[in-house]
Amino acid sequence: MAERVVGIMGAMPEEVGEVVHLLTDKQEFSMGMRTYYLGKINGVKAVVVFSRWGKVAAATTATALVLKFGVTEIIFTGVAGAINSELSIGDVVVSQRLIQHDLDGRPLMPRYEVPLLGIKYIEATSELQKVTSSAVSALLEKGHLQAVIAPEVLKQFGIEDPKMVQGDIASGDKFFSKTEEKEALLENLPTIQCVEMEGAAVAQVCYEYGVSFVIIRTISDTADEKSHIDFPAFIEKVSNKYSVEMVKGILG
Repeated sequence: MAERVVGIMGAMPEEVGEVVHLLTDKQEFSMGMRTYYLGKINGVKAVVVFSRWGKVAAATTATALVLKFGVTEIIFTGVAGAINSELSIGDVVVSQRLIQHDLDGRPLMPRYEVPLLGIKYIEATSELQKVTSSAVSALLEKGHLQAVIAPEVLKQFGIEDPKMVQGDIASGDKFFSKTEEKEALLENLPTIQCVEMEGAAVAQVCYEYGVSFVIIRTISDTADEKSHIDFPAFIEKVSNKYSVEMVKGILG
């Protein structure tokens, strides 16, 4: 059995900055305009990297994690815009299936189908989903959450009773900021919980190389005209705290 090596990715440096501090015996390796941080978290070998935004950047980074560093699983942590109207800022979506909402090869193949794979959705690894969901649920318990994030910060972002859901995530090289964009997406893909720019690309790389994966997304905005949140502040004060606690729980 191969030794467990976990790749941990985030699309913004702030999303994984504090995760890097969890590493013991830390080493740095630069390649392809990225810095990969190697070490151990709770005794588990890990590689942490800031992937940059978008599907191409994410796929490039995930491929490097697999081929250069030999990871056996990938965890992607970051923020997303809510598509499901029942989701609020501070909620967390743990991936079940990933789809590229901007992939359209018609009339050569059905909309959203990945060329040559013959599938639209890629399933996250079930066992990793379970472990991740347990770690997220533990984080969102009021006592734990308020020990990690000050009550005044939670109040600042309107986070009162955040919840965790398991569901479908859509990825594409587009930032959603209009209600009609959300409505159009939901009309075609009614099971989508949230939208972001990297997860489905990571999923495809993992699918093709046989690597386990899970995508974790903290809701930072509502993906419409109300998406006026201060992203740097939210990532610094909330989402990167989430990431640290979730990684500790998953690798505990």
